[in-house]
Amino acid sequence: MIEFHLDARSGVAPYMQLIQQVRQAMRLGRLNEGDRLPTVKEVVATVAINPNTVLKAYRELEYEGLVAVRAGIGTYVTRTLSDASLAAHGPLREELEQWLAKARRAGLDEESIEALFLSTFRTPAKERT
Repeated sequence: MIEFHLDARSGVAPYMQLIQQVRQAMRLGRLNEGDRLPTVKEVVATVAINPNTVLKAYRELEYEGLVAVRAGIGTYVTRTLSDASLAAHGPLREELEQWLAKARRAGLDEESIEALFLSTFRTPAKERT
């Protein structure tokens, strides 16, 4: 089951953070069709958030056709976002973990690593050269 976390510094609304985390878990194969999401009560207890915020996130996911609410039973994943590329995740994750270790050894802190990654990710290679 997915465990939610919130980052107050992100500038992203809490309900959107929940949605993004569900989508990411689906893309990575951590949430599959038929899996149950935590109840609103469980999420509220874990991340100290207003129940209406969780409900808003779950309604949005339902509107997108990613989950279905079964009254009295829970909210269940109805489809996944992972595809054939999921098999490539393992080797790529290993390479990324090696890169992260190298960046830490070079003295980069978490914010510097994130800034470097995001600037590289968002800038086409031909513009970086």
